[in-house]
Amino acid sequence: MKAVIFDMDGLMFDTERVFIGAWDYAGEKMGLGKAGYMLFRTLGMNTPSCEQAWRDEFGANVDVAAMWAYSREYQDDYYSKYAVSVKPGLYDLLAYLKCRGYRLAVASSTKREKVEKHLCNTNVRHYFDAVIAGDMVKKSKPEPDIYLKAAAALGVKPEECYALEDSRNGLLSAHAAGCRAIMVPDLWHPDDVVKQFILGPFDSLLEVRDWLIAGQ
Repeated sequence: MKAVIFDMDGLMFDTERVFIGAWDYAGEKMGLGKAGYMLFRTLGMNTPSCEQAWRDEFGANVDVAAMWAYSREYQDDYYSKYAVSVKPGLYDLLAYLKCRGYRLAVASSTKREKVEKHLCNTNVRHYFDAVIAGDMVKKSKPEPDIYLKAAAALGVKPEECYALEDSRNGLLSAHAAGCRAIMVPDLWHPDDVVKQFILGPFDSLLEVRDWLIAGQ
């Protein structure tokens, strides 16, 4: 194995819970009621796929522009007061992987501007050789496109990559691309489908590092 590709939200950073608050806020502002539950229907999806999920739930004419605007308003206010919460073991795992010579990438369904901001604000951007975001691929997770693009950016084959994920869509995407999918659960826990192919689940990123040290 030559490379490790990281998801971001829910895997590196405890940001999914902020999304729940943001979509609760957006839903109430739009007269739809709390809509934080939509997070569980869209884990791992990029912007167009999230918008389609909202249309499926609230009707074809739902104002997705307003949804994003209110969501940004909530998140901007939140992150003006609080730092991005880093998942336990992230710094230890990244340091170990770099020391061992692994190529590293991010494959996040979030837009690149926000991905880069979170990586920089948490002082981990320098660890990554490539960043592939949701607005850089046409097809969202669970399609394999983002992992194929990340592997190509690192100059390795997908089957030479570990893929670290917390969501069903992300794990299916990594597996479809040919990566060895490692699960570190956040808000969603593995079902019978993903249990057939994942490594793990692991309780934390630190546990992943210890597994690698032990020689898998």
